[in-house]
Amino acid sequence: METKSASSWFEFRDPSGRVPTWAALAYCTVGYAVGVWLLTLSSIAANAVGVLLTAHALVIAAYFIHEFAHFSIFKNRGTNNWFGELMCWITGACYARFDDLRRKHLRHHADRADVITFDYRKFLRERPAWMRKLVFALEWLYIPAVELIMHGFVIALPFFSPYHKGLRTRVITVLAVRLALFGALAWYAPRAVLLYAVSYLLMLTALRFLDAFQHTYVAYPILANGQMPDIERRDKDYEYHNTYSNLISTTHPWLNLLSLNFVYHNAHHAKASVPWYRLPELHRELYGEQDPQVLPSWDLLRTFHRNRMARILDDDYGVVAEGVGPGRANAFVGAVGVSFLTAV
Repeated sequence: METKSASSWFEFRDPSGRVPTWAALAYCTVGYAVGVWLLTLSSIAANAVGVLLTAHALVIAAYFIHEFAHFSIFKNRGTNNWFGELMCWITGACYARFDDLRRKHLRHHADRADVITFDYRKFLRERPAWMRKLVFALEWLYIPAVELIMHGFVIALPFFSPYHKGLRTRVITVLAVRLALFGALAWYAPRAVLLYAVSYLLMLTALRFLDAFQHTYVAYPILANGQMPDIERRDKDYEYHNTYSNLISTTHPWLNLLSLNFVYHNAHHAKASVPWYRLPELHRELYGEQDPQVLPSWDLLRTFHRNRMARILDDDYGVVAEGVGPGRANAFVGAVGVSFLTAV
């Protein structure tokens, strides 16, 4: 049986993507390692840099999961899967299989809907009042309690769902390895564990801010047997008008690299196989310089703050006013709990 050469294993779909992709991968892996090392030092300045570097490396690793899920980087499926699993380990999304995350996310594209495994709103409504108050208090303090519940659900799922019981060994193994690693970090530098938690919460907050305002889709829960419910088919026009590109900057496009260009979301949905470094060009080609679906992130900060409590239990994502210009998103409540990191 012929084995694949290293060159074919790392063959890019787009040869021009070698330099930017290797550079970005080096940033999120080496940057992650350097960031964690800075957390162990006694210098407050080093700790501050370490928190920000670790958090941003986690953000880029998370968006690489999205890239590898679309097989947009390497020609070889196994290479995409391997790097996808690596990014899952870095971000803590490794309790589920990368292939499961990929399949679930692709349903989001195919069905043009927010497909959810765990209805956290129903879960919270059925919990005691003190638990809901605790979640609301944490969210008021900008601690992403809902996202933490979603991540906890991924860990617990195989132990109460017969459909997912095959993941029990994986969850136990991953949990043991990660606890051992964090235990070693705590033994070496106890403060680093607390600082790492701050970095992780910053990563979750950054991801949820961008996720919140990219769609006004309807959310559908997956059935107990893991199958999709019957969903009304939606066309490309619906997809375009219910998708938004929340650019970090419209005047300095290089700043959008802070999200690995994930904010060019309409362009991504128009051609999901286009890699991250081609999205600005595709966006200009499809929509020009003025597009009503562009909502600059700076304009979304106010509604993100004002509606951070409402979106916890509100099923309605809100509306975006027609036209262009600031203030259009004041009634855009946004989504929560739709991260592709917890899509199993």
